Amino acid sequence: MTRKLTVRNEVWPLRETFVISRFAQEQGDVVVVEIEEKGVLGRGECDRAEVYDPELTPVADEIEAIRGRIESGLSRAELQEVLPQGHARCAVDCALWDLEAKQSGTPVYRLAGLDAPLAPATTVFTISLDTPETMGASAKANRARPVLKLKLGRDGDPARVAAVREAAPDARISVDANTGWSEAQFRDFMPKLAKLGVELVEQPFVPGQDAMLAGYDSPIPIAADESCLNRESLPDLVGKYGFVNIKLDKAGGLTEALALAREAKSMGFGIMVGCNIGTSLAMAPGMVVAQLASFVDLDGPLLLSKDRAPGLRYEGSTIYPPDPALWG
Repeated sequence: MTRKLTVRNEVWPLRETFVISRFAQEQGDVVVVEIEEKGVLGRGECDRAEVYDPELTPVADEIEAIRGRIESGLSRAELQEVLPQGHARCAVDCALWDLEAKQSGTPVYRLAGLDAPLAPATTVFTISLDTPETMGASAKANRARPVLKLKLGRDGDPARVAAVREAAPDARISVDANTGWSEAQFRDFMPKLAKLGVELVEQPFVPGQDAMLAGYDSPIPIAADESCLNRESLPDLVGKYGFVNIKLDKAGGLTEALALAREAKSMGFGIMVGCNIGTSLAMAPGMVVAQLASFVDLDGPLLLSKDRAPGLRYEGSTIYPPDPALWG
């Protein structure tokens, strides 16, 4: 064996309960992968998918199943064929990027084929689904943030957005229905949200139930989130969505996320980079994709009671590129 693999589950409490249309979270449940080779350590992190769907194989078990391959020197290219798209591959892939950057002394932006060092990015700040009054109070507390993202997906959503707009009149607003709307709600809500200045609507419908979007003249750009997993998703999104939300967990790591971003841009889609609840170790690779994105949602650590150290530097909603001590 040329390497040593460590896989562990970690729990990171949230500042407050995080609610979307389908579930509520009290903590971030993550898997951390460490790959050590000749005294150099590469790390990656992903969300524990089985926490939300108990029928799934635990992420750590998926990784352990290929321990021998990883410790024998599995490459990133080989990894794409060994593990399927998804969370487990993401954590291993990101650890291999980190390991390669540190072993070679090459900044990750160069490994990724970018023309310039990573630049700071402005992230959205997410407000959980709640009553209009509670969401408005949260918006007021965060009114200095330039972009607010609202979790929606239930009756009365325009009232929630109106309360936030009143509380934070200068903020840009995007919303995420998390598959929670019916077609009737969608048709009713969209003109109202446009009047309130909403700039982006994510995933109104369950994947595969979005045929009506092909003929819909939308007043607001629509982003595919749950409907966009990897490059294979793109053909079915044409004519329905203007943006794709790229999450490394979904895509299976930075390798596929970059390929997806580049192919999506070539097809005319706008790019959003998103995240699940996680620490700075999960957000750091997302900063690479953020260089290609016009919407950045990498606020996971801002929702935690505390982040890992060292972590990314957040000043308000500005995220600075990761220090190599963290990742890359």
